Amino acid sequence: MNEATLTYRGAVYPWHCDHMGHMNVMWYVGKFDEATWQLFTHLGLAPSRLRNDSAGMAAVEQHIEYRRELHAGDVLSIRSRILEVTEKAIRFCHEMVNDETGEVAATTTLVGVHLDTQMRKSKPLPSEVRERVQAWQAPA
Repeated sequence: MNEATLTYRGAVYPWHCDHMGHMNVMWYVGKFDEATWQLFTHLGLAPSRLRNDSAGMAAVEQHIEYRRELHAGDVLSIRSRILEVTEKAIRFCHEMVNDETGEVAATTTLVGVHLDTQMRKSKPLPSEVRERVQAWQAPA
């Protein structure tokens, strides 16, 4: 995908910080997860649609790089990009930025598989979702 989309804005609160005074890894993952749901909704995979279709998205792979510490009071944003779409899966990335300093705090790359929640197995992504991703990836 050529352009990253804003999928999260928020702040680091004191309860997000660990005994060393910086945001704990569980909160990085949580904020990335919130960005993921914004991204999926943008693609046409809103939670209500998934429920209605007896479908889901399962994370099968995640790689995180922690680059800069975040502390209580820091304001951050996450931008997301689609890297690849296959018949049943989406590979995407998020970049978390400290909005005050402009520094990248963390990045993550994930693979999510579309699945049938009743059969508990993967199934093809809806064609309009694949088409939306392809249109989004097309050069302007």
